[in-house]
Amino acid sequence: MNYISLSKNDLNKEKDKMLKKYEELKKLNLKLNMARGKPSPEQVNLSRAALDAVNSKTNFITKDGSDCLNYGVLDGLLELKEIFTPVLGVNKEQIFVGGNSSLSMMFDVISFFMTSGVCGSEPWIKQGQIKFLCPCPGYDRHFAILKHFNIKAIPIIMTNTGPDMDTIERLVTNDKSIKGIWCVPKYSNPQGITYSDETVKRFARLKPAAKDFRIFWDNAYAIHDLTETPEKLLNIMTECEKNNSKDLPIIFCSTSKITFPGAGVAFLGASENNIKEIKKMYSVKTIGFDKINQLRHARYFKKYEGLINHMNKHRAILKPKFDIVVNTLKNEFVENKIISFTEPKGGYFVSVDVMDGCAKRVVDLCKKVGLVLTEAGATFPNGIDNNDSNIRIAPSYPSVEELKTAMSVFCVCVKLAVLEKILEN
Repeated sequence: MNYISLSKNDLNKEKDKMLKKYEELKKLNLKLNMARGKPSPEQVNLSRAALDAVNSKTNFITKDGSDCLNYGVLDGLLELKEIFTPVLGVNKEQIFVGGNSSLSMMFDVISFFMTSGVCGSEPWIKQGQIKFLCPCPGYDRHFAILKHFNIKAIPIIMTNTGPDMDTIERLVTNDKSIKGIWCVPKYSNPQGITYSDETVKRFARLKPAAKDFRIFWDNAYAIHDLTETPEKLLNIMTECEKNNSKDLPIIFCSTSKITFPGAGVAFLGASENNIKEIKKMYSVKTIGFDKINQLRHARYFKKYEGLINHMNKHRAILKPKFDIVVNTLKNEFVENKIISFTEPKGGYFVSVDVMDGCAKRVVDLCKKVGLVLTEAGATFPNGIDNNDSNIRIAPSYPSVEELKTAMSVFCVCVKLAVLEKILEN
């Protein structure tokens, strides 16, 4: 039934029906969590063999003669760079291998730019109020970094081909206080959108008023496909080289959702100029990151093809879970067009937009039944979704049976919240 066309009497009847279902769910004492895109235990177990790739009898000398048990090799192991060169889309000389977290590297780079400037420019902290562009809905931890450094976040609307490039071009060209933009270019968090070729080309053609403007290209889901026909993302570095703008992008990725969350390896790719500056800054912070862990990953994957084969195993686990989410939403709301949602071909999330003014209520109703979701508003800077409509669903961690229960709870809560809103109005 379509709630929008129902009479007040029928709406109240439907609300009573949903309340009864809701009370029944409460009695189940559920403990379900879809708040973050955590790999499931089954996914993490795929990488257990990597723990045996190095041990007490291992030769810890790399192929270029470096000793992984000692100091040195600030920018990371060559053999690991070679495996991840196709992922980052840059030459191995343009890659810096860090610790376990790409988010940590993003924080570091912004911190460096705040205190030391970008390739010889004045430090950001001395330039007054600076700004960052934030495609929305987006990744909450990106926004948290900006808040930490008192950088003003400017929301940018996402379209089905990527962020609104007309607005980006206008703002970047005319405002030198805008120093960067966050991008999750493939299977974006949370909508699962892959930037179109034209969007990537327009990024490469940007002419920022600020010479120290940088594109933070967080390609977190570069090889996290859910189908056998993955979406293709144009190589931004190649496009930037064509436009003499190769210093614009700084590319990030990690193995956090490939091997061990919290014990993976992070990567940064950039132009020669940017890499030179980043190496100089990191040389103050560390003599080198965990080379034993880097060696473990290099010897486990062996080559790029080994990495892709590993990701195919992830896909086999994740695809049925995403199917449950999407198919449940389709079945539950086939006639009742009170929500819209994405059907991603990769990444870790499904984005749901409920009726304006209902997202917080849905999340609260779910929480009271025992289903934890990402806080409503988290996908916008400062947690403010002006429409109070976007909800991020993370299907990866629960088991298949738990996920089916969680989606039943979610649908009941959405219907109840929307009925309340319609009747209130």
